Amino acid sequence: MEINISENWQKKSEENKKKYKHFLQRADKNKTLKQLPALHEEAFEKIDCLQCAACCKNYSPRFKTTDIKRISKHLKLKESVFIDTYLTLDSDGDYVVQSLPCPFLGKDNFCTIYENRPSDCKRFPYTDEDVLLKRTQITLKNASFCPAVYYVLEKLTEQ
Repeated sequence: MEINISENWQKKSEENKKKYKHFLQRADKNKTLKQLPALHEEAFEKIDCLQCAACCKNYSPRFKTTDIKRISKHLKLKESVFIDTYLTLDSDGDYVVQSLPCPFLGKDNFCTIYENRPSDCKRFPYTDEDVLLKRTQITLKNASFCPAVYYVLEKLTEQ
């Protein structure tokens, strides 16, 4: 079955949320993990993140200490200045951006610090790793705004 990433994919994702949750809780972990790399590649052959950028517009990655050091150096800022200028602590004690969209997202949806972006951004949307199965709530949230997660979950649950 061909998965269509049409204008109403978000509605379909919401309608299928229970099906996704049920699958994620009961999935054969080893079998599913073996399928993820190919499904991830397939999804990104069909989806252009630069057309969407919903992740950068609506959510913040965590900025870990190594990310802060690397990005500060890249921007030629002291770490404390970088933190004061761009970041805040969230309720979990993680550094996140102070405001949305991400201050490093350009008008063309390109990331202005792409080569030095946070590790969370490099790994997002986790469709090629075990986070997809281990963190059900994150996966379900991501499926609500990321067409790649929707695509992978649809492919996994159609089998």
